[in-house]
Amino acid sequence: MTEPESHISTAGNQRRPRHSGPFRKIITGISLFFAICLIAVIGYVAAGWKLEDSIYMVIITIFGVGYGEVQPVESSALRALTIMVIIAGYGAVIYTIGGFMQMLIDGEINRALGARKMAKEIERMQGHTIICGIGRMGSILARNLFAAGKPFVVIDCDERRLKAAEEQGYWVIYGDASEETTLEQAGIARAAVLATVLSEDATNVFVTITAREMNADLMIIARGENPKTEKKLLGCGANRVVLPTAIGASKVAQLIMRPTAENMLEELTSEGAIKDELGHFGLQFEELQVTAGSAFVNKTLEKIEVRSERGYLVVAIRRANGDVEKDLTPDTTLLEGDTVIVLVHDTDVPRMTEKFASKGIKIRYRGATAEI
Repeated sequence: MTEPESHISTAGNQRRPRHSGPFRKIITGISLFFAICLIAVIGYVAAGWKLEDSIYMVIITIFGVGYGEVQPVESSALRALTIMVIIAGYGAVIYTIGGFMQMLIDGEINRALGARKMAKEIERMQGHTIICGIGRMGSILARNLFAAGKPFVVIDCDERRLKAAEEQGYWVIYGDASEETTLEQAGIARAAVLATVLSEDATNVFVTITAREMNADLMIIARGENPKTEKKLLGCGANRVVLPTAIGASKVAQLIMRPTAENMLEELTSEGAIKDELGHFGLQFEELQVTAGSAFVNKTLEKIEVRSERGYLVVAIRRANGDVEKDLTPDTTLLEGDTVIVLVHDTDVPRMTEKFASKGIKIRYRGATAEI
């Protein structure tokens, strides 16, 4: 993912809603300026001046051109009106210029140009991940994907969080993830995965429904705080549901019942462990996909035993329909389209690949797929 100069973009019309700051000052100043001009013109017309003379008088008065009065200003009311035009008009102009200068100082123009650049970059993305929500869970997810070099886009409605994400070098979009326009801007039609990790279950349900309608082939991973929401999320189109509370409680229970084993597992599965720590032990995960024509189709696990120096472990089987089987026995049968997940010593990988090379097996490791 290329480092962008600026990463904040907005949904729909490519403009972020501003309720404060320099942009609001500019709009307010311009509005006041025209309001003052209108009131002054009406005042001169009410005094018997022609419309074109009234407009001309207001312009040369506010901008201090000094061409002289169009008509004599003799009455006290007209003099008071002229003084009001000078003071209020100058004030509105100065206020507007001040807002514009502040916008330049704050880098608003640079951010606007960066937003256009970011939108073009997203249009070129293929097979990326969309993260809906950059809270605690979303931040950890984004950090891991960024470290792994995986392209992704973050969507959130909190400008403070987006600014922090921008400083980390992420592509970010300001908007509601449940809105089609926001997801379209994030490139949902070309995305491979959408992770909705917002804090509200109801919002995650809405995001899941919208995303599934827009991309039927999208892998959707949804967060759920209430275990009862899991069924709803799956029914709305989510492929996987993560329950942080349930996972945390299970982790605490395992630490109580099996502290030594859990400490060992924690060391292996800590941040960067799959890439680094397992390698220190000489271990790595391999995914062996059973393709059409494979000699292992409709064969049991005991039939595919591979003799090796240190042995290997079949961790799980992911069926073609997405179901994952972990309670395996020697009689577990492999089917076409299944993916066998194996934990093996790196010295035994060549032996395993040689075993499967002539059997029509496709091997995938850490996201890379190769036909053997």
